[in-house]
Amino acid sequence: MPKNDSKEMTIFVTLVRSPIGYTKDQRATALALGLRRLHQTIEHRDTAAIRGMINKIVHLVQVEEAG
Repeated sequence: MPKNDSKEMTIFVTLVRSPIGYTKDQRATALALGLRRLHQTIEHRDTAAIRGMINKIVHLVQVEEAG
């Protein structure tokens, strides 16, 4: 992942499936990403930690890369 000093890479994460019925750690991961409601979109810096959290709940979220 190349770093551009003038502009950081960001991603938009949208909760598209409810975490109800999944494990507690998956629900906690969604909350840690800031996703509280369905169809809520949160902007995050594109880091390895955020990508790891997204990979844990990839079946619940939709990810769009931006600039």
